[in-house]
Amino acid sequence: DVQLQASGGGLVQAGGSLRLSCAASGFTFDNYAIGWFRQAPGKEREGVSLINTSDESTRYADSVRGRFTISRDNAKNTVYLQMNSLKPEDTAVYYCALRSYGLGVRWYLENLYDYWGQGTLVTVSS
Repeated sequence: DVQLQASGGGLVQAGGSLRLSCAASGFTFDNYAIGWFRQAPGKEREGVSLINTSDESTRYADSVRGRFTISRDNAKNTVYLQMNSLKPEDTAVYYCALRSYGLGVRWYLENLYDYWGQGTLVTVSS
């Protein structure tokens, strides 16, 4: 079974950094996409970032572009989300999700993803 394990959340002060990890296992897709989503209290879940393994292309939400960086370690089947210059509005539960082939401009649509991990809570204090 495909499993996604998100980790790395925690409490950080505004302006600080965190690195989230998404460890993927149980599949043999050659090309796939991993997306990060987040859901703040009382809000809908939103797309944060994406990486396509076929060409290492990435996507970012406007709200995080320039502050967050997505990357992957192929050998470890792990995708990272480096979050810098964190703001209180970044507080949310962060989820990673996998699509069994690449994604383009509609990467932020939840229903396009095949598998989801459990969330990891990020809290940014002001």
